[in-house]
Amino acid sequence: MEKLYVACEFGPRTSRIMLGTLHNNTLKMGELRRFATPITNEKKALQWNIPALFQEVVTTLTELGKEEISLAGISCHSWGSDYLLFDKDGTLLSPAFHHDDPRSVAGAKQVLEKISTETIYEETGVPHRPGSTLFQLGAETSKRFKQAATLLPFADGFNHLLGGKACAEASLASTTQLFSPVTKSWSRRLANDLRLRPGLLPEVITAGTKLGSLRADLAQQTKLEDAQIIATCSNELAASLSSLPLNHGRDWAYLRIGSETLVGTEVPDPIITIGTQSLGYTNETSLGGATNLYRRTVGLFILEECRRYWVEHDRELHDDVLLHLATTSPAFESLIDPTHPCFAEPGDMPLKIQAYCRETGQEIPRKPGQIIRCVLESLALNYRKVFHETEMLTGSRFGRVFLFGAGENNLLNHFIVDALQVPAIIASPDAAAIGNVVVQALTLGHIDSLEAAHEILRSSYKIQAIIPHQASWATAAERMNELTTASAAATA
Repeated sequence: MEKLYVACEFGPRTSRIMLGTLHNNTLKMGELRRFATPITNEKKALQWNIPALFQEVVTTLTELGKEEISLAGISCHSWGSDYLLFDKDGTLLSPAFHHDDPRSVAGAKQVLEKISTETIYEETGVPHRPGSTLFQLGAETSKRFKQAATLLPFADGFNHLLGGKACAEASLASTTQLFSPVTKSWSRRLANDLRLRPGLLPEVITAGTKLGSLRADLAQQTKLEDAQIIATCSNELAASLSSLPLNHGRDWAYLRIGSETLVGTEVPDPIITIGTQSLGYTNETSLGGATNLYRRTVGLFILEECRRYWVEHDRELHDDVLLHLATTSPAFESLIDPTHPCFAEPGDMPLKIQAYCRETGQEIPRKPGQIIRCVLESLALNYRKVFHETEMLTGSRFGRVFLFGAGENNLLNHFIVDALQVPAIIASPDAAAIGNVVVQALTLGHIDSLEAAHEILRSSYKIQAIIPHQASWATAAERMNELTTASAAATA
């Protein structure tokens, strides 16, 4: 008998409602609805339009209910940092501020006048993060604090609105900079320093907790009376890691490639030291209480800026053409330090790359293909450096790497694998929703164990693997190390 689950995936730009179907030990995912996450800008304040977002969910559930199906579970996951406030009667307080609202800057200043960055990292294992829950709370008014009875991280707030009890799931709580990954509870020290009223921060629960039935009025409207609200990994990144078709052991790392890239792994316990703080490593909780240890580094921003510049100057080239031109360009002709401050701001990125190569005595890439190859090889070498750094910090030797957000840039994927010299597995673009559904099925007893879940994942999805080829990446890495050393000295 097939089992059906809904995963509500909220993203800062785009949100989706996904349907998972488990039948004969096979899991399939389908997209029910996709829409821009609604934002408003009222009184010069950037806010989330919570009523509109909730209505998208209810409309989707109502349409699903018309199919006269039996829905087993519903769960939400989202990014970290943003939150919803509820009063003592359970009414949502408006507005729900966006992490990019300017007030977060003032909030950070207020917090850092009371608490040092060293103390924050020591307590939470999370480095300075603009727009975090901690810094947003620094901007809250006394009036709002008096009204608020409960703070819920974003996805947990939606689980509550759907009918589940007001709880914070550990993986999303760990993104707030208010949570201790060591004690798996809120930091009393930070809460006291901020003078947060007792009870404002809710009970913390683990992924795989039943929160209750779908709210009575919603159950009647949607005809989904049997649906249970489940706390899976409410943090999108932790949900993605829950989808990996793992065997036993922790001999793996991951890269999540985007405008910025995350390089990380799972470790049994948090690693919170002066060294991890100086390098910018984050400790977040993942499924089963493990720690997701990762570092943010430069992503595809440089590449995106090159494309934007060429489009604006009537030189639009399709991605497949650019990648073909890059493939046929000479290898390692020019390299850049992609973490150099000159590449962090928008502008004429091709010119910046050429200027950097000129200043460092390298061949100057003049054609789009040469520039793209320079960027992709440099990114891969940067990821190699952080990858090996993570191995040293954790005392591990990674035998494989999972690539999230790899998209269609096969050339970059192959460069990364060759630079790392470990096999890679391309993660599904639906990874977070898959992980959400897997934890729902485990919670409801539809899958017997995590090992059984991994077997279902391996049999349900074709494994896309990339095997490394021998190439002169070690020599290129030495060149890159010289460039980054010189860059650090110049900016010191």
